[in-house]
Amino acid sequence: MTSGRLLIAATPLGQPSDASARLVSALSSADVVAAEDTRRVRALAQALEVKITGRVVSLFDQNEATRVPALVADIRGGATVLVVSDAGMPVINDPGYRLVVACAAAGLPVSCLPGPSAVTTALAVSGLPADRFCFEGFPPRKHSARKTWLAGLAAEPRTAVFFESPRRLAAFLQDAVEVLGPQRRAVVCRELTKTHEEIVRGTLGELAAWAADGVLGEITVVLAGAEPHADMESLVAEVNALVDDGARVKDACAQVVAANPGSPSRRELYDAVLRSRD
Repeated sequence: MTSGRLLIAATPLGQPSDASARLVSALSSADVVAAEDTRRVRALAQALEVKITGRVVSLFDQNEATRVPALVADIRGGATVLVVSDAGMPVINDPGYRLVVACAAAGLPVSCLPGPSAVTTALAVSGLPADRFCFEGFPPRKHSARKTWLAGLAAEPRTAVFFESPRRLAAFLQDAVEVLGPQRRAVVCRELTKTHEEIVRGTLGELAAWAADGVLGEITVVLAGAEPHADMESLVAEVNALVDDGARVKDACAQVVAANPGSPSRRELYDAVLRSRD
């Protein structure tokens, strides 16, 4: 059985000192370091005073598919292959996914060295609900496709996190105002953990005005979920459907209220159900 393995490792978003001890060890000991940008990983190693002893190869979106067979063969042969992206966690909208899938299909060991992630970092500092959230990658570049994409978030109750190019941020925020309304709350996180880190909170209307003259740096956006609007008639219909399936009215009301944030109280729903049955 092979002793090789694939290591997926998070790298600092900005501050080299955020690197984990396990990443430092892996950089110095891995047989192969597959990096999104080989210059960036060498610069990181220098900042960490680590000597990379293994072979360094590039692994980015355009060459990942062709690199995978050779890297899988290396692991089969007993090599430890370390995958790193420019910043944050590989695979999460960064290279590495195809290699993980190939290793999983081949029954080869895959491990993760946890660490920085722009997604969770932005969510943590946003001040928006973080108990339930979704990650949406990058919005489409084209205007019409972006507006369609935004329309899909119009009723999304979870906080949404996504990345955007600084060159497209102003246009994105203007589209968001048109599709989601100027009062939806959001947070733009710029240059997370770096010297010029900036966290800008406000409504979409306020953020669109702030970004109108252009913004620089790495951007992560956190968008508040849609405010729930519980419709009494629909809630009553849900309760009646559960009752028809054998549930007690009281229990059905409790179940529907719990499943629909923003609902009226169980007592109010119970009374409405009884009135509907008169």
